Amino acid sequence: MAVESKIDPMHQFMIDPIYGQLGSNNPFAFTNSSLWMLVLLAVITGFMLMGMRRELVPNRWQVAAEGLVGFVNNMVTSSIGKEGRTYLPWVFTAFIFILFANLIGAMPFAVVPGAHPFTVTSQFTVTGVMSIITFAIVLGVGFWKHGLHFFSLFVPQGTPFILKLLITPVEIISFAVRPFSLGLRPFIAMFAGHILLDVFGNFVVQGLNSGGAAGYGVSALCFVFVIFVNALELLVGAIQAYVFALLTSLYINDAVHLH
Repeated sequence: MAVESKIDPMHQFMIDPIYGQLGSNNPFAFTNSSLWMLVLLAVITGFMLMGMRRELVPNRWQVAAEGLVGFVNNMVTSSIGKEGRTYLPWVFTAFIFILFANLIGAMPFAVVPGAHPFTVTSQFTVTGVMSIITFAIVLGVGFWKHGLHFFSLFVPQGTPFILKLLITPVEIISFAVRPFSLGLRPFIAMFAGHILLDVFGNFVVQGLNSGGAAGYGVSALCFVFVIFVNALELLVGAIQAYVFALLTSLYINDAVHLH
């Protein structure tokens, strides 16, 4: 008797407890999300430690680490100016965290039983907290450097008074939406990519199970889609890390220079 297969693309985003129970009286629950956070932390730490070796002839790890640091440093300096070095630690931390989280989440660890990867950036709680940290820095820098004059950011200079009454509320709303959009962008990108991979992967399996020329044809076509989407997700993962870091730099620049 054939068992009906059911496609559940949302199952990969479920947070399952490994130790303890969610919602129980136990205040501590170690989940798959926590596990892959630790894996991500270990990989980033190992990468940076290997890259910080001061060798006369740099090895590939040192070249890669220095290249990433230099890339983000140039981005921050060009966006903010010389003062951007002050904010480089957070911008680089956000960049490398999102980059490694996206890439690790796309790796085929599931070929090993019980090692299904969990993409932490596919959870809005993670990217949302990162965007909140960014805007805590923006607001802190803005009020620390300019005091109440920071509110002039919402009032375009040289604009007639009547237009200021219309433009200022729009600027305030636009600024208030930034933390939400900043965290939503990488979350949506990873969420959508993983769903597509899951759906096309299930179509491959179902086509093979159904047999026949049509089934094998659908499986082959969907397999090509899986390869394409997987490659695209790797590219999008790197782009989203860059976009988050770039927008963070630009938002901090607004607070520093009140453009």
